[in-house]
Amino acid sequence: MVGSHRLTRRQRALRGLFAGLGLAGLALCMWQTAQVAREQALQDLRHDAENELRLSAAGLVGHLSRHDYLPELLASREMVKRFLSSPDSQNAMPLNLLLDRFRATAGVSDIYLLDHQANTLAASNWHRPNTFIGENYHYRRYYQEAIQGRRGHFYGLGVQSMTRGYYFSAPVWLDETAPNATPDGVMVLKVTLDAVEQSWAEQDAELLVTDRDGIVFMASQPELRLTAMTPLSDDEREALHDSRRYADEPLPHAGIQELERRDSRTRLVDFSSGPLQGQRYLSLTRAMPDFEWDMQILKPLTPVVNAQWISALLAGGFYGLVALGGGIGWQRLRLRRERERFAERERRTLARVRDELERNVAKRTHDLVTTNQRLSDEIEERRRAEDSLRETRDELVQAAKLAVLGQLAAGINHELNQPLSAIRAYAENARAFIERGRAETADANLEQIIELTERMSEISAQLRQFSRKSGDTLTAVSVPSCFDYALRLFQARLNELGVTVERHWQAEDIWVRADPVRLEQVLVNLIGNALQAMADTATPHLVLTIDSTPEQVQIRVADSGPGIAEPQLSRVFEPFFTTKSAGSGLGLGLSISGRIIDDLGGRIEADNAPGGGAMFTITLPRDPGLEARRATEEPSTHA
Repeated sequence: MVGSHRLTRRQRALRGLFAGLGLAGLALCMWQTAQVAREQALQDLRHDAENELRLSAAGLVGHLSRHDYLPELLASREMVKRFLSSPDSQNAMPLNLLLDRFRATAGVSDIYLLDHQANTLAASNWHRPNTFIGENYHYRRYYQEAIQGRRGHFYGLGVQSMTRGYYFSAPVWLDETAPNATPDGVMVLKVTLDAVEQSWAEQDAELLVTDRDGIVFMASQPELRLTAMTPLSDDEREALHDSRRYADEPLPHAGIQELERRDSRTRLVDFSSGPLQGQRYLSLTRAMPDFEWDMQILKPLTPVVNAQWISALLAGGFYGLVALGGGIGWQRLRLRRERERFAERERRTLARVRDELERNVAKRTHDLVTTNQRLSDEIEERRRAEDSLRETRDELVQAAKLAVLGQLAAGINHELNQPLSAIRAYAENARAFIERGRAETADANLEQIIELTERMSEISAQLRQFSRKSGDTLTAVSVPSCFDYALRLFQARLNELGVTVERHWQAEDIWVRADPVRLEQVLVNLIGNALQAMADTATPHLVLTIDSTPEQVQIRVADSGPGIAEPQLSRVFEPFFTTKSAGSGLGLGLSISGRIIDDLGGRIEADNAPGGGAMFTITLPRDPGLEARRATEEPSTHA
């Protein structure tokens, strides 16, 4: 009894020891697995954040850079220079209207002209209560840089409208040929950043843009805008207020706190206050040296925490299964030892039954092996069929990619042919004018060449969207202005062929919802085709028509050429279909035009005019126009 009692106590002690070791191993396994899962999840989260941050930074740079050329273009206009030469003796209203038209076409906030002393002489918001006219902006860096003869850039809070924006400026020269010439004025353009921030709201992350002083200038969370990444000292706050970059905003601390720094660009943070309080984030920073900004993305650590818990629970479950398997194995070992003690005694009795059982098992095993072999053969056959299907699908995908690349390569050559011809004509004219000493006329031709090269760049960017829709860039576009641009492009050919151009539309401007570059591209293509069709016509006649209703606008281009054969009317918008002679075209112009009009939410139709010749009709949604929007919308001016 004493020996039995001692054995029981020893067994209990061993069982307690094994249980303690098992629990410690479970805790260690779960903790180590959670740490490995955390590191992996953080790496994946950082990779996603890097991609999103790179795309967001590229989008912001693209949004700002596309307006960089406009101040310099306006500064070179003759009306601006003429007004700046004697502003007191001239009416500023024509210049105000010109700046307002450019503002509406470019889709920017404001455009205004400063004199040499930084006083505002003309502005696109001349009709607003908080107009810039009469204000002095000598303290703004964009004025200080431009008045020194170079382009200016600046971002800050408008002192009139109290809205944030990015400013571009360019010097206005009345006579830049003099040895000691200085600018006589500054042309300024302001771009708002609300559209970029609205696009950030769709991401599963928070985006911040800070300046070199650590001020949050842009943010996807409105409450974080105009806050400081670190608490500002009194001297820093006073210096910022003196610069007037952020007016008199208090610039409070954003409440961000660093929890862990992983490298020079990556850290884990949380917020002690504000809308992001109570959540931890992975913060990744990307420098934007051209703007002296830093862009940060904050990705919630929820996926990391979830990955830790899931991995720990899986590790614990696996550990439990292993422990359970070990316990079952140990128990089976004990049972086998007990059976072995009785096996010899009962071997003779059970030998006959065991032999019979083995025969039955062998028979059943043979059936199972046969069935398993048949299933294995079927599985192998299906696998070979799937591999063959996958290879065929990859070949079809590759063929489709090559076909699309061929269309785009041919399309780029076709769409850029007409602007290149115009550039050559303008260059030849400019050389002739220079030889005759007519520098001003030659400069006008060179200005047209610059505009055409910029237009070619925009056309090539638009061709990348040939196979997808882009519905977020539509603005109000003046149809007569688009016609004027297209006719100006073909002015030399119109004169050479003696083409009579008829314009049929109302005196007031007519606006549609479209993209100006793509609509001009379609009109240029249609007019170019019409001129080619009338090359052998004795009295070429081009009719341009604009008919409008409250809901839509119809744009027609008709010529007096031979027209289109009836069987070919249904095929003119097919890729690579052309009625021209060999070598005269690729048959992609109308196909691309049809795709562009579809992307703009309209339709294009081909027909023959009643009096002979081809007629193309474009139908687009109508835009109420600038004046209608002023009458119905609340004024919103940005300084």
